[in-house]
Amino acid sequence: MASLARCLRAARPSTLSRLAQTPITRSNWQPASLRAFSASPIRDIRKYTKDHEWIDLNADKTAGVIGISEYAAEELGDVVYVELPEEGKEFSAGDAIGAVESVKSAADINAPIACKVTAINLTLEEKPGTINQVPEDDSHGGGWIAKVEVSEQGASDFEALMDLEEYKAFTGSEH
Repeated sequence: MASLARCLRAARPSTLSRLAQTPITRSNWQPASLRAFSASPIRDIRKYTKDHEWIDLNADKTAGVIGISEYAAEELGDVVYVELPEEGKEFSAGDAIGAVESVKSAADINAPIACKVTAINLTLEEKPGTINQVPEDDSHGGGWIAKVEVSEQGASDFEALMDLEEYKAFTGSEH
């Protein structure tokens, strides 16, 4: 506030004294009605594989996003290189679509379901460590691997994957 006052004095010394003399009036304005508001996005349907990949599908199960789980990112350690899949290529469930190399080890990234890659996260080529920071974030700056188009076979494959609670139980048993 002191810097604001100095700016006002420098611009017009009399302005500050007039502001100090003006009585403060309080508004009785109230919002007409309160509206429920949520800042969280509508969550896609997310499931996990036993190989620690995740996939988010949209509501009609025609498109999705693939990445590796937080558990996998922690186990790998600092990621130094990510091999991304080729755009336009089709994969069956379980096919290797890419790889992740860390200071500890390297691991394949497998397709959780049958799908066709429509976009890849090029940020990971320049900043592979993004996977360690936000592995399960499918936003612009997140650690997702690929965006995919899902066929009927892919939607069928999706049903066999684990939900979050099953995945937590699975990873808890691995320790």
